[in-house]
Amino acid sequence: MDFPFILFAVSLVALWLSAHVGDFLRKTVRPLKEEQEREDFSTVLSAALTLLALILAFSFSMAITRYDLRKNYEEAEANAIGTAYVRAELLPAADAAKVRELLRRYLDQRVLFYRLPGELQLRQVDTDTARLQTELWSAVRVAAATQPTPTVALAVSGMNDVLNAQGYTQAAWWNRIPIAAWGLVAGIAICCHLLLGYCAHKTNTILFLVFALVVSISIFLIADIDSPHGGVIRVLPQNLAALSRSLQAY
Repeated sequence: MDFPFILFAVSLVALWLSAHVGDFLRKTVRPLKEEQEREDFSTVLSAALTLLALILAFSFSMAITRYDLRKNYEEAEANAIGTAYVRAELLPAADAAKVRELLRRYLDQRVLFYRLPGELQLRQVDTDTARLQTELWSAVRVAAATQPTPTVALAVSGMNDVLNAQGYTQAAWWNRIPIAAWGLVAGIAICCHLLLGYCAHKTNTILFLVFALVVSISIFLIADIDSPHGGVIRVLPQNLAALSRSLQAY
């Protein structure tokens, strides 16, 4: 599901062939002889198409909800990093300078997390992010052990929010539409195209292709929104990038 364009091509071919298989069954295995029988099959087709529309609508709603959640966590992460950067002033001068430098580097890695599409590149970003998180926590822990004051505790709390925000973001990016839901969409879509071909009065290649194209585009849109790194519609690090520019001018 991380490659929406491949999913679009596969679904288009599979659905178009399913309609032709239904048409082949109608002509060779058991043609629809009576008008009443054709009406019954048309009723079943209408019900199946309605169910397909509902499943696609629910899947689209699930994808949009997860997309909005990823956007919200991007904003929350930018706010947490910005707050921790300001609260670094509460630390001793040497520790404050070190924490701010680490936060700038950490912010660059978070921006890369949203922008890089490759899995191998993201693994390197995750490794660098984990290393910087360890260094950041060690820096504030040393300051807290040296001067256990309420102001230093406030800076430590801000750093804790930074680490938590990254965990919430990662969890949101792992929260995808279940594979079982995709299997349900595929099964109902194939059944609908089989019924379409079986209920047709004659072979209509253009009709079969247009209907398969419409459903495939819908599936592509859902998969594209649901894919954090592989889709065209992606969460951009607008807040993180704006924060990075402001810290450079700080």
